[in-house]
Amino acid sequence: MPTNVNTAFNKFFDEIVNLATEDSRSARTDRDNLRSRIQGLQSQVAYFPALYTEADINFGSFARKTKKRPLDDVDMFFCIKGNGAHYNEGLDGVIKIHVTDSSTNLYQFTNSDNETLNSIKVLNKFKSSVESVYAYRSSEVNRRQEVVVLKLNNKDWSFDIAPCFLTASVNDKNFYLIPDGAGNWKKADPRVDQERTTRVNQKHDGKILNIIRVMKYWNARATMPTMSSYLLENIIVNYYEAAYSCSGYIDLELPNVFQAVRDAVFSTVPDPKGFQSDLNDLSFDDKLKIYTRAGLDKDKAVEARRLETVCSTHKECINKWREIFGSEFPEYG
Repeated sequence: MPTNVNTAFNKFFDEIVNLATEDSRSARTDRDNLRSRIQGLQSQVAYFPALYTEADINFGSFARKTKKRPLDDVDMFFCIKGNGAHYNEGLDGVIKIHVTDSSTNLYQFTNSDNETLNSIKVLNKFKSSVESVYAYRSSEVNRRQEVVVLKLNNKDWSFDIAPCFLTASVNDKNFYLIPDGAGNWKKADPRVDQERTTRVNQKHDGKILNIIRVMKYWNARATMPTMSSYLLENIIVNYYEAAYSCSGYIDLELPNVFQAVRDAVFSTVPDPKGFQSDLNDLSFDDKLKIYTRAGLDKDKAVEARRLETVCSTHKECINKWREIFGSEFPEYG
């Protein structure tokens, strides 16, 4: 049992917040095996889309190393060859992919116009094809119709598989197109998030990832509405992108992070990729509750620091952190 706040936080990260090392290692092995098997489908399954394997990419919080425990999903892009297809974006932001060569496998997944590529049909092809390649408990297209979810036997995590296309470069820039849930396509670029998170973490000597993970734990507690973890992660990365320094002691940093969340929750949070004008789609009521909770917990974090540094009462200090993070935060003693 810890007798000071540093050992309490270390125990909290090791046993509650951070992914178990063996789970991370096993998930990476499963991910690599799955990628090889799916890449092999193009030569095994009739009309399976030809893959542009050089552009495949891992994405999401597991790839960025910002995933907190438990490990529940691992995200993967599988890139498809365009074979002469092109896309256009309407004034409403809807993106359609047009298949111009009826001899390609993509033609099998067009709409009734025999031209525009239906993303749901592509997802269903991936779903039906992967069911035979691995020991999965189940496979399904998720409710938003954006990814295929593969659940493994004897594992707690699943794989979210997104078929995608990589656009041609314009002014040395390109991006991915992924299913939008309505049969069309939308822009995505996990490379931007990966690069930014890595760069900001390295700027602060690797101290940011633990802060993101513990704040995701805080966000998931039933003390307020839960904002999307991607929104929260961007708020934190934005703060540290501008910050000059970051302490190696997380209890010194958390008051500032709670304040950053409080400041951002009623503000615009720009999409670093530039695809959305604002990542912050919280309702007014949810914003107010998160604003209030972040303020209360900031004050508690400041009080915890006072109890430790001024009063040297480590038990009361740890108990104050337990008020913030709940009963899973280690007890004193």
